[in-house]
Amino acid sequence: MSFRAHILGAAAGGGLPQWNCGCRNCTLARAGDIPSQTQSSLAVSADGQTWAILNASPDIRHQLSCTPALFPTGLRDCPLRAVLVTNGDIDHVAGLLTLREMQEFTLFATAGIHDVLAQNPVFDALNANVVTRSAIDLDRAFDLLPGLTATLFPVPGKVPLYMEGETVETDVIGDQTVGVELVTDDTRTLYIPGCAMLNDDLRARLRGADLLFFDGTLWRDDEMITEGLGQKTGQRMGHMSMSGPEGSLAAFDGLGITRKIYVHMNNTNPVLRPDSDERARAEAAGWTIGQDGMEITP
Repeated sequence: MSFRAHILGAAAGGGLPQWNCGCRNCTLARAGDIPSQTQSSLAVSADGQTWAILNASPDIRHQLSCTPALFPTGLRDCPLRAVLVTNGDIDHVAGLLTLREMQEFTLFATAGIHDVLAQNPVFDALNANVVTRSAIDLDRAFDLLPGLTATLFPVPGKVPLYMEGETVETDVIGDQTVGVELVTDDTRTLYIPGCAMLNDDLRARLRGADLLFFDGTLWRDDEMITEGLGQKTGQRMGHMSMSGPEGSLAAFDGLGITRKIYVHMNNTNPVLRPDSDERARAEAAGWTIGQDGMEITP
């Protein structure tokens, strides 16, 4: 069996262009001068016949309609067999409401994330007689699909925005923000769309991976502030930036990862412009800038 991945959506929450944003990137995307991107989601398979989706973005209906591998093969026979969510962020769970059309699949998440979903009765639209909810322990391998084993592991992060209190911790280690390790007979892939920092445990897990999809939210930590679009730094939002001494470009150097791909990029990130200096720097460091529709095989 051979691992396959389709990037359904490469952007962070809001997509590109974001509906209410007139920043440089959004303006260029509306004009068709740079590619538009939908919100963060990845489809994976080990046999090309059965598929799982990692994070169900609000754009999932459009994403599925653009991905022939996930088209129905009969009246109501879709090759989607599983959905796995890595946190409770709106841009990762809102698409579950689109998947309420009596399609059988298993919804995988940690117990903590399942609790977040259970607290909102709108998610009861996923009929329990059709959608099986499976709570997964951290660091315990399970069968996501035939030929594809997955392990959830803790990643430094924070609770979803709608759960924030007066005090916000941004490097919490627990089951509210996780990464996914995907293993076939001959490949090891890591999917980490949200990460506040690279600690020693995460560094050890990543070393020598065949393929990595990683959080590319911002180029620089104060990007939202300098663009005049907000008052939060990337760190405050629970995301490590690409550039700078603590950024992912520097942090991942020397880990021996065969292929590194940025996903979950904010609409302000200059790497979304193909001709930008920042994109050239990222590519020179061995990174691929993810894009909607991109198909990857290690």
